Amino acid sequence: MAQDPVGEDRPRTMPQGAAGPPTPPGSLAPPPRPGLSWSAPAPIPVIPVAPRNVRTARTLWLFSFAAGLAVLVGSFMTRESHLQRLKPVVAGMAPGGDPEAVTTATGIVFWGSMGAVLLVILLEAAMLGVVMGRRGWGRWALLLLLAGHVFVLLVAAVFLVPDGDAGSYVMLLWGLELLLAVVGLMFS
Repeated sequence: MAQDPVGEDRPRTMPQGAAGPPTPPGSLAPPPRPGLSWSAPAPIPVIPVAPRNVRTARTLWLFSFAAGLAVLVGSFMTRESHLQRLKPVVAGMAPGGDPEAVTTATGIVFWGSMGAVLLVILLEAAMLGVVMGRRGWGRWALLLLLAGHVFVLLVAAVFLVPDGDAGSYVMLLWGLELLLAVVGLMFS
C-alpha cells in the first residue's frame, strides 16, 4: 500500500481514464477482461413434480368442488321454485309479517345460503393451492374448513334442499362432495 502524505495507509486508485504506471519493459500486459456472456441460464429453481398421492388428492378435491358447484348451479336454475317453497317457511318464522318483507327475507335466506356454500368452496380451493405449494399448515386449515363446510351444509340444507326426488339428488351430491373431500384430505 502506498503511504498517504497525511500518514494513513490506503490503497491508491486511479481515476477513470487516467494512465496507469508505466509497465517495465519486458513485462506482459494483463490479458483483456472477458466480455459479458448471456448464455448462462437464470438461477430459477425447478419446481419438482408433485408425488402421485398429492396429484390424486388434488383430483379428488377438484371433483368435490365440481359436485358442490353442480348443486349451486342447479339451485340457481330452479331458484323460483326454491323461493316459492321458502315463502311459507319464512312466513312461519315471523307470523303476521308484511308480504313484501317475507319476500325480501326469503331472498336473503336463499341467496345467503348459496353464498355461504360458495364461499366455503372457494376458501377450500384457495387452501388446496396452499397445500399444493407444499405448506404443511394448509392441511390443518383444510381440515378446519371441511368441518365448517359440514356445518354450512347442515344449515343450508334447510333452505336449498327441495322436496321429493330433487332433494335426494341434492343430498346425494352433497354427500359425494364431502366424501371426495375427506378422501382427498387423507391422500394429501
